[in-house]
Amino acid sequence: MESKDKIIKFLAYDGRVSIICANTTHLVEKARLTHDLSPVAVAAFGRTLTISSIMASNMKNEQDKLTIQIKGNGPLGGIVVVANKFLKLKGYVQNPLLDIPLNTKGKLDVGGAVGKVGYLNIIKDIGLKEPYIGMVPLVTGEIAEDFTNYFATSEQTNTAVALGVLVDSNGVKSSGGYIVTPMPDATEDDIFILENRIKEAKPISKMLDDNMTLEEIAKDITGDVNVKIIEDNIIPIYECDCSKEKIERGLIAIGKKELQDIINTQGNINTVCHFCNKEYNFSKEELEKLLQHIE
Repeated sequence: MESKDKIIKFLAYDGRVSIICANTTHLVEKARLTHDLSPVAVAAFGRTLTISSIMASNMKNEQDKLTIQIKGNGPLGGIVVVANKFLKLKGYVQNPLLDIPLNTKGKLDVGGAVGKVGYLNIIKDIGLKEPYIGMVPLVTGEIAEDFTNYFATSEQTNTAVALGVLVDSNGVKSSGGYIVTPMPDATEDDIFILENRIKEAKPISKMLDDNMTLEEIAKDITGDVNVKIIEDNIIPIYECDCSKEKIERGLIAIGKKELQDIINTQGNINTVCHFCNKEYNFSKEELEKLLQHIE
């Protein structure tokens, strides 16, 4: 599948409204293939990857990192996504093969999979002494509404969030999302028009499946044919940064006694990265070498 993935930032209503639109179809399909995700799992994970990529597009510094954790009481278990300033994302779901019936509307039951009781946790590591942590209870488990609540509660912004993943028997047909945020000088009329436009808009995954461009989507959801592009060279990708060296550092960090116990009881060890399922094998000799690095 050729990647059309992109995030574009716009201003509408003469700068009084900010819109960020994302096409994440290729990103989410790569995640599906990496984790062999079921349709409902890829819908939940894809929505989380999409909003993570939109939020990461606002990070300023090279070392900045965003971690999103969703833990509901549904059978999917937890969702974790990590993103950096360069829009490289990785993550996993606890139960990637989950298969549950469609909801009453005949759609993938993301809320039922995630659960309505639990929390959404946002960790922003932006170079300060302590990372920013914002935790809010889940509202619906459908992801978009939960993030709308997060922005209102933790960041005090009246932000509308739309996320969608369209799946067929071949995989991810389309995936994307948008967030719309009125600026402080937005008028009541602006907000009234926006709310009605968003209410009437087709699902974002349907608009992308209909081959609408992100600019066309921004115009459609705002009603402003003169939306202004602010930034458009943002491309999110699913890419894990694991390596044997990182796993080695992790094994060294567990301490001399624990590592010696592994050598005594198992001899060798096979570890699998949660984020990309890559397997790393360490022989007894390699583990004994690592032992020498521990004081």
